[in-house]
Amino acid sequence: MRVGSIVAAAVLAVVSVSASAFAQDYPTKPITLIVPFPAGGGVDVIGRIVADKLAAELGQPVIIDNRGGAAGVIGTRVAAKSAPDGYTLVMATSGSIAINPNLYVNPGYQTLKDLAPIGLISQTPIVLMAHPSAPEQTLAELIASAKREPGKINIGTPPPGTSAYLGGELFKSLAGIDITIVTYRGTGPLTTDLLGGHVKFGLNVLAPAMSMLKAGSLKGVAVLAEKRSSHMPETPTSAEAGLPGFVSGLNYGLLAPAGTPEPIIKRLNLALRAGIDTPDVRARIAADGGDPMPSSPEEYRADIEREDARWGALIRKLNLKVE
Repeated sequence: MRVGSIVAAAVLAVVSVSASAFAQDYPTKPITLIVPFPAGGGVDVIGRIVADKLAAELGQPVIIDNRGGAAGVIGTRVAAKSAPDGYTLVMATSGSIAINPNLYVNPGYQTLKDLAPIGLISQTPIVLMAHPSAPEQTLAELIASAKREPGKINIGTPPPGTSAYLGGELFKSLAGIDITIVTYRGTGPLTTDLLGGHVKFGLNVLAPAMSMLKAGSLKGVAVLAEKRSSHMPETPTSAEAGLPGFVSGLNYGLLAPAGTPEPIIKRLNLALRAGIDTPDVRARIAADGGDPMPSSPEEYRADIEREDARWGALIRKLNLKVE
Protein backbone atom coordinates (compact mmCIF):
# COMPACT_ATOMS: atom_id res chain seq x y z
CA MET A 1 0.00 0.00 0.00
CA ARG A 2 1.30 3.45 -0.89
CA VAL A 3 2.20 5.91 1.87
CA GLY A 4 -0.53 8.33 0.70
CA SER A 5 -3.13 5.58 0.90
CA ILE A 6 -1.97 4.60 4.39
CA VAL A 7 -2.22 8.21 5.55
CA ALA A 8 -5.67 8.63 4.00
CA ALA A 9 -6.89 5.44 5.65
CA ALA A 10 -5.51 6.56 9.01
CA VAL A 11 -7.18 9.97 8.72
CA LEU A 12 -10.49 8.31 7.78
CA ALA A 13 -10.23 6.00 10.77
CA VAL A 14 -9.59 8.94 13.12
CA VAL A 15 -12.52 10.90 11.64
CA SER A 16 -14.83 7.87 11.97
CA VAL A 17 -13.85 7.32 15.61
CA SER A 18 -14.28 11.05 16.33
CA ALA A 19 -17.73 11.11 14.71
CA SER A 20 -18.82 8.05 16.69
CA ALA A 21 -17.57 9.55 19.94
CA PHE A 22 -19.29 12.84 19.14
CA ALA A 23 -22.55 11.01 18.43
CA GLN A 24 -22.36 9.14 21.75
CA ASP A 25 -22.30 12.46 23.61
CA TYR A 26 -24.89 14.09 21.33
CA PRO A 27 -26.84 16.15 22.14
CA THR A 28 -25.22 18.34 24.77
CA LYS A 29 -27.21 21.51 24.12
CA PRO A 30 -30.62 22.58 22.77
CA ILE A 31 -31.55 21.69 19.19
CA THR A 32 -33.23 24.14 16.80
CA LEU A 33 -36.03 22.77 14.61
CA ILE A 34 -36.75 25.10 11.69
CA VAL A 35 -40.38 25.01 10.59
CA PRO A 36 -40.38 26.76 7.20
CA PHE A 37 -44.00 27.89 7.54
CA PRO A 38 -45.84 30.32 9.84
CA ALA A 39 -46.93 29.36 13.34
CA GLY A 40 -50.37 27.82 13.64
CA GLY A 41 -50.45 25.98 10.31
CA GLY A 42 -50.45 22.24 9.68
CA VAL A 43 -46.66 21.94 9.35
CA ASP A 44 -46.20 23.91 12.56
CA VAL A 45 -48.59 21.57 14.40
CA ILE A 46 -46.67 18.48 13.32
CA GLY A 47 -43.37 20.24 14.02
CA ARG A 48 -44.34 20.94 17.61
CA ILE A 49 -45.44 17.34 18.12
CA VAL A 50 -42.05 16.18 16.81
CA ALA A 51 -40.15 18.72 18.91
CA ASP A 52 -41.82 17.55 22.12
CA LYS A 53 -41.05 13.89 21.44
CA LEU A 54 -37.47 14.48 20.30
CA ALA A 55 -36.82 16.50 23.45
CA ALA A 56 -38.16 13.67 25.59
CA GLU A 57 -36.11 11.05 23.74
CA LEU A 58 -32.86 13.04 23.51
CA GLY A 59 -32.90 14.81 26.87
CA GLN A 60 -32.40 18.31 25.45
CA PRO A 61 -34.89 21.07 24.55
CA VAL A 62 -35.93 21.28 20.90
CA ILE A 63 -36.72 24.89 20.02
CA ILE A 64 -39.10 25.74 17.17
CA ASP A 65 -37.90 28.44 14.77
CA ASN A 66 -40.71 29.46 12.37
CA ARG A 67 -39.18 30.75 9.12
CA GLY A 68 -42.18 31.14 6.82
CA GLY A 69 -42.13 32.41 3.25
CA ALA A 70 -42.19 31.27 -0.38
CA ALA A 71 -44.05 28.02 0.36
CA GLY A 72 -41.22 26.75 2.56
CA VAL A 73 -38.26 27.88 0.46
CA ILE A 74 -36.87 30.49 2.86
CA GLY A 75 -36.68 28.31 5.97
CA THR A 76 -35.45 25.27 4.07
CA ARG A 77 -32.68 27.37 2.52
CA VAL A 78 -31.59 28.52 5.98
CA ALA A 79 -31.42 24.91 7.16
CA ALA A 80 -29.45 23.81 4.09
CA LYS A 81 -26.79 26.41 4.87
CA SER A 82 -26.57 25.62 8.60
CA ALA A 83 -23.71 23.80 10.33
CA PRO A 84 -23.98 20.01 9.90
CA ASP A 85 -23.60 19.24 13.59
CA GLY A 86 -27.04 17.88 14.47
CA TYR A 87 -28.15 21.05 16.25
CA THR A 88 -30.20 22.44 13.35
CA LEU A 89 -32.99 20.33 11.86
CA VAL A 90 -35.78 21.19 9.47
CA MET A 91 -39.36 20.07 9.05
CA ALA A 92 -40.18 19.25 5.44
CA THR A 93 -43.17 18.61 3.24
CA SER A 94 -43.40 17.12 -0.23
CA GLY A 95 -43.75 20.69 -1.48
CA SER A 96 -40.69 22.16 0.22
CA ILE A 97 -38.29 19.39 -0.76
CA ALA A 98 -39.64 17.82 -3.98
CA ILE A 99 -41.72 20.52 -5.68
CA ASN A 100 -39.96 23.79 -4.83
CA PRO A 101 -36.48 22.83 -6.11
CA ASN A 102 -38.14 22.13 -9.49
CA LEU A 103 -40.67 24.97 -9.46
CA TYR A 104 -38.57 27.93 -8.26
CA VAL A 105 -35.95 29.38 -10.59
CA ASN A 106 -33.44 29.76 -7.76
CA PRO A 107 -34.60 28.18 -4.49
CA GLY A 108 -31.07 28.23 -3.07
CA TYR A 109 -30.85 24.50 -2.31
CA GLN A 110 -30.92 21.08 -3.92
CA THR A 111 -32.62 18.74 -1.52
CA LEU A 112 -30.51 15.59 -1.64
CA LYS A 113 -27.29 17.52 -2.21
CA ASP A 114 -27.77 20.02 0.61
CA LEU A 115 -29.90 18.09 3.11
CA ALA A 116 -29.71 14.66 4.77
CA PRO A 117 -32.98 12.73 5.25
CA ILE A 118 -33.63 11.59 8.83
CA GLY A 119 -37.06 10.03 8.46
CA LEU A 120 -40.68 10.41 7.45
CA ILE A 121 -43.24 11.39 10.06
CA SER A 122 -46.71 11.14 8.55
CA GLN A 123 -48.73 11.57 5.40
CA THR A 124 -52.04 13.15 4.63
CA PRO A 125 -53.80 13.06 1.27
CA ILE A 126 -54.99 15.99 -0.76
CA VAL A 127 -58.77 15.92 -1.09
CA LEU A 128 -60.91 17.41 -3.85
CA MET A 129 -63.77 18.91 -1.89
CA ALA A 130 -66.90 20.83 -2.84
CA HIS A 131 -69.45 23.15 -1.32
CA PRO A 132 -72.83 21.33 -1.11
CA SER A 133 -74.37 23.91 -3.45
CA ALA A 134 -72.00 23.05 -6.31
CA PRO A 135 -73.93 21.61 -9.29
CA GLU A 136 -71.21 18.99 -9.78
CA GLN A 137 -70.90 16.54 -6.92
CA THR A 138 -68.72 13.86 -8.54
CA LEU A 139 -65.37 13.95 -10.30
CA ALA A 140 -66.97 12.81 -13.57
CA GLU A 141 -69.55 15.60 -13.40
CA LEU A 142 -66.85 18.17 -12.72
CA ILE A 143 -64.76 17.04 -15.69
CA ALA A 144 -67.81 17.03 -17.96
CA SER A 145 -68.76 20.59 -16.94
CA ALA A 146 -65.18 21.80 -17.42
CA LYS A 147 -65.17 20.39 -20.95
CA ARG A 148 -68.52 22.00 -21.76
CA GLU A 149 -67.45 25.40 -20.43
CA PRO A 150 -63.65 25.78 -20.61
CA GLY A 151 -62.22 28.24 -18.10
CA LYS A 152 -65.50 28.74 -16.22
CA ILE A 153 -64.86 26.52 -13.21
CA ASN A 154 -62.66 27.78 -10.38
CA ILE A 155 -60.78 25.47 -8.02
CA GLY A 156 -59.10 26.91 -4.95
CA THR A 157 -55.70 25.72 -3.77
CA PRO A 158 -52.97 26.81 -1.35
CA PRO A 159 -50.02 28.73 -2.92
CA PRO A 160 -47.79 27.57 -5.79
CA GLY A 161 -45.15 25.19 -4.47
CA THR A 162 -47.65 23.08 -2.51
CA SER A 163 -48.81 19.56 -3.31
CA ALA A 164 -52.39 20.78 -3.58
CA TYR A 165 -51.52 23.47 -6.13
CA LEU A 166 -49.55 20.99 -8.25
CA GLY A 167 -52.49 18.62 -7.84
CA GLY A 168 -54.59 21.24 -9.63
CA GLU A 169 -52.11 21.42 -12.50
CA LEU A 170 -52.01 17.62 -12.62
CA PHE A 171 -55.83 17.53 -12.76
CA LYS A 172 -55.87 19.87 -15.76
CA SER A 173 -53.21 17.83 -17.54
CA LEU A 174 -54.67 14.36 -16.93
CA ALA A 175 -58.30 15.28 -17.60
CA GLY A 176 -57.51 17.53 -20.55
CA ILE A 177 -59.58 20.39 -19.15
CA ASP A 178 -59.30 24.15 -18.80
CA ILE A 179 -60.09 25.25 -15.25
CA THR A 180 -58.99 28.31 -13.31
CA ILE A 181 -56.79 27.66 -10.27
CA VAL A 182 -57.41 30.27 -7.60
CA THR A 183 -54.50 30.34 -5.14
CA TYR A 184 -54.87 31.25 -1.46
CA ARG A 185 -52.24 32.23 1.10
CA GLY A 186 -52.89 29.02 3.02
CA THR A 187 -55.27 26.18 3.77
CA GLY A 188 -57.18 28.20 6.39
CA PRO A 189 -58.36 31.00 4.05
CA LEU A 190 -59.16 28.39 1.39
CA THR A 191 -61.31 26.42 3.82
CA THR A 192 -63.13 29.59 4.89
CA ASP A 193 -64.00 30.49 1.29
CA LEU A 194 -65.08 26.92 0.55
CA LEU A 195 -67.34 26.92 3.57
CA GLY A 196 -68.86 30.23 2.51
CA GLY A 197 -69.39 29.03 -1.05
CA HIS A 198 -67.19 31.80 -2.47
CA VAL A 199 -65.29 29.10 -4.33
CA LYS A 200 -67.20 25.89 -5.07
CA PHE A 201 -64.27 23.47 -5.30
CA GLY A 202 -60.94 23.17 -3.55
CA LEU A 203 -57.90 20.94 -3.40
CA ASN A 204 -57.01 20.95 0.26
CA VAL A 205 -55.43 18.93 3.04
CA LEU A 206 -57.78 17.31 5.53
CA ALA A 207 -56.87 19.04 8.80
CA PRO A 208 -58.61 22.42 8.42
CA ALA A 209 -61.69 20.93 6.74
CA MET A 210 -62.13 17.55 8.44
CA SER A 211 -64.86 18.61 10.87
CA MET A 212 -66.79 20.33 8.04
CA LEU A 213 -66.50 17.25 5.85
CA LYS A 214 -67.78 15.00 8.62
CA ALA A 215 -70.63 17.41 9.39
CA GLY A 216 -71.65 17.67 5.74
CA SER A 217 -70.85 21.38 5.44
CA LEU A 218 -68.38 20.36 2.74
CA LYS A 219 -68.36 17.25 0.58
CA GLY A 220 -65.39 15.06 -0.26
CA VAL A 221 -65.44 14.44 -4.01
CA ALA A 222 -62.26 12.36 -4.32
CA VAL A 223 -59.17 11.48 -2.29
CA LEU A 224 -56.00 11.97 -4.33
CA ALA A 225 -54.38 8.77 -3.10
CA GLU A 226 -53.89 5.13 -4.02
CA LYS A 227 -56.25 4.05 -1.25
CA ARG A 228 -59.11 5.61 0.66
CA SER A 229 -58.37 7.74 3.68
CA SER A 230 -58.96 6.12 7.06
CA HIS A 231 -60.54 9.43 8.13
CA MET A 232 -63.17 9.54 5.38
CA PRO A 233 -63.54 5.98 4.09
CA GLU A 234 -66.77 6.78 2.24
CA THR A 235 -64.99 9.11 -0.21
CA PRO A 236 -63.64 7.37 -3.35
CA THR A 237 -60.08 7.64 -4.55
CA SER A 238 -59.47 9.57 -7.75
CA ALA A 239 -58.96 6.27 -9.61
CA GLU A 240 -62.25 4.91 -8.28
CA ALA A 241 -63.90 8.19 -9.35
CA GLY A 242 -62.61 7.75 -12.90
CA LEU A 243 -59.22 9.49 -13.15
CA PRO A 244 -56.27 7.13 -12.47
CA GLY A 245 -52.97 8.87 -11.77
CA PHE A 246 -54.62 11.87 -10.16
CA VAL A 247 -52.58 11.44 -6.99
CA SER A 248 -51.13 14.08 -4.68
CA GLY A 249 -50.39 14.02 -0.98
CA LEU A 250 -48.48 15.77 1.72
CA ASN A 251 -45.68 13.79 3.34
CA TYR A 252 -44.05 15.27 6.43
CA GLY A 253 -40.44 14.49 7.20
CA LEU A 254 -37.36 15.58 9.12
CA LEU A 255 -33.98 16.49 7.63
CA ALA A 256 -30.59 17.84 8.71
CA PRO A 257 -27.92 19.75 6.77
CA ALA A 258 -25.89 17.54 4.46
CA GLY A 259 -22.69 16.35 6.09
CA THR A 260 -24.28 15.72 9.48
CA PRO A 261 -22.42 12.66 10.86
CA GLU A 262 -24.11 9.36 10.10
CA PRO A 263 -24.21 8.26 13.75
CA ILE A 264 -26.15 11.43 14.62
CA ILE A 265 -28.59 10.84 11.75
CA LYS A 266 -29.19 7.32 13.06
CA ARG A 267 -29.66 8.56 16.62
CA LEU A 268 -32.17 11.17 15.45
CA ASN A 269 -34.01 8.58 13.37
CA LEU A 270 -34.34 6.24 16.35
CA ALA A 271 -35.62 9.09 18.52
CA LEU A 272 -38.07 10.17 15.82
CA ARG A 273 -39.45 6.68 15.31
CA ALA A 274 -39.80 6.12 19.04
CA GLY A 275 -41.69 9.40 19.33
CA ILE A 276 -44.06 8.61 16.46
CA ASP A 277 -44.80 5.14 17.81
CA THR A 278 -46.75 6.37 20.83
CA PRO A 279 -50.54 6.46 21.26
CA ASP A 280 -50.72 10.20 21.92
CA VAL A 281 -48.70 11.12 18.82
CA ARG A 282 -50.73 8.76 16.65
CA ALA A 283 -53.89 10.38 17.99
CA ARG A 284 -52.57 13.89 17.34
CA ILE A 285 -51.51 12.98 13.79
CA ALA A 286 -54.96 11.48 13.21
CA ALA A 287 -56.58 14.68 14.48
CA ASP A 288 -54.56 16.51 11.83
CA GLY A 289 -56.01 14.22 9.15
CA GLY A 290 -52.88 12.14 8.71
CA ASP A 291 -51.53 8.66 9.25
CA PRO A 292 -48.17 7.90 10.92
CA MET A 293 -45.44 6.97 8.46
CA PRO A 294 -42.20 6.13 10.29
CA SER A 295 -39.27 5.23 8.05
CA SER A 296 -35.53 4.80 7.86
CA PRO A 297 -33.34 7.57 6.38
CA GLU A 298 -32.91 5.40 3.28
CA GLU A 299 -36.67 4.97 2.85
CA TYR A 300 -37.16 8.69 3.20
CA ARG A 301 -34.49 9.34 0.58
CA ALA A 302 -36.29 6.99 -1.83
CA ASP A 303 -39.58 8.80 -1.14
CA ILE A 304 -37.98 12.16 -1.96
CA GLU A 305 -36.55 10.74 -5.19
CA ARG A 306 -39.99 9.44 -6.26
CA GLU A 307 -41.73 12.74 -5.47
CA ASP A 308 -38.99 14.73 -7.20
CA ALA A 309 -39.30 12.62 -10.36
CA ARG A 310 -43.11 12.91 -10.42
CA TRP A 311 -43.41 16.66 -9.86
CA GLY A 312 -40.26 17.57 -11.76
CA ALA A 313 -41.63 15.87 -14.89
CA LEU A 314 -44.96 17.71 -14.60
CA ILE A 315 -43.32 21.09 -13.99
CA ARG A 316 -41.05 20.65 -17.01
CA LYS A 317 -43.93 19.45 -19.19
CA LEU A 318 -46.09 22.46 -18.35
CA ASN A 319 -43.15 24.88 -18.15
CA LEU A 320 -44.19 26.03 -14.69
CA LYS A 321 -41.63 28.29 -13.07
CA VAL A 322 -41.75 30.78 -10.20
CA GLU A 323 -39.16 33.57 -9.92
